[in-house]
Amino acid sequence: MGMNRRSFLKTSIVGMAVFSVNRSFAADGKPIQITDERNVSVTLPAMPKRIASISYLAADVALTLGIMPVAVTYMTPGREPEFLLGLTKKMTSVGQRAKPNLELLSQVRPDVIVAMRRYTEAHAEQFAKIAPYIAYNMELLEESYHEVAQLTELFGQPQRGTELNNAFREEMKDILAKAPNGSHPRYQIMWAGDTPFSFHTENTAASIVSALGGNNIVGPMSKGGRFGEELSLETMLERDPEVIFVYDSGPDRPHENNPIWPMLSAVKNKRVFYVGDHWVESNGPIARSVVLREAAHYLYPNHFPKVDVKNEAGKFIPASIRSA
Repeated sequence: MGMNRRSFLKTSIVGMAVFSVNRSFAADGKPIQITDERNVSVTLPAMPKRIASISYLAADVALTLGIMPVAVTYMTPGREPEFLLGLTKKMTSVGQRAKPNLELLSQVRPDVIVAMRRYTEAHAEQFAKIAPYIAYNMELLEESYHEVAQLTELFGQPQRGTELNNAFREEMKDILAKAPNGSHPRYQIMWAGDTPFSFHTENTAASIVSALGGNNIVGPMSKGGRFGEELSLETMLERDPEVIFVYDSGPDRPHENNPIWPMLSAVKNKRVFYVGDHWVESNGPIARSVVLREAAHYLYPNHFPKVDVKNEAGKFIPASIRSA
């Protein structure tokens, strides 16, 4: 049911999709033309500096490049994500990622808006009136390489995109080589809920867990289908995950009130892990690296050490931007 390791590595290589950026701006400062994941061509000023990040991908990339975005949305109210070292508190908050406040966004005068497609595409015209609007899916691992490469190019450091993508591939190879052979723990990645929304293997975080040998009880996407589906507790019991990753979106955990919950192997064996925002939005260079290391530890605690998220993030974000 899970994606095997060879398939994962093949996908990660193919995932360096062809992307479209007019590179002439680097030499002459002319406007950039970019084709986003809506397949829409967007024109924007050369090397935009005032970046608005609707969801965390653009903030992840920008901070890695030593650029402080001017605006960002949040995922959970009052929580500054650890994998971005809490630096989001230095940016203007423009609301929840699914309902950004356009008035606040307009006030920060961004040069570019980089947004999650499914939450913002319906209001594309309104965003575009504020600043050039670029939409990414931010859902699948194969998209991550493309998104990182395109954004680093857009932000004026194309060589870093190549370096970051190559480094992640090498990091995966190194960890995969150390993972125990023949071990395929059943796992599930889910949002909290009465009928938890759970993620298919192609989802970025799930792809990474599967690459380490995990067997996703939700299985692959159907052709043309969504990246996840609702899975009842009854179905969960039938498939009985040994490890469960729950996106930690606050104290409301209705699934824990279901009498089936304590019957699951993962619950009995205390292998339920409430994970941070980087597991929800894993396509940036910092997020995907931290997910990889945490997944290795949670699947195989005797083989891989516990992860200090802030320490790992500090390897990506330059000291100059941390102290700005």
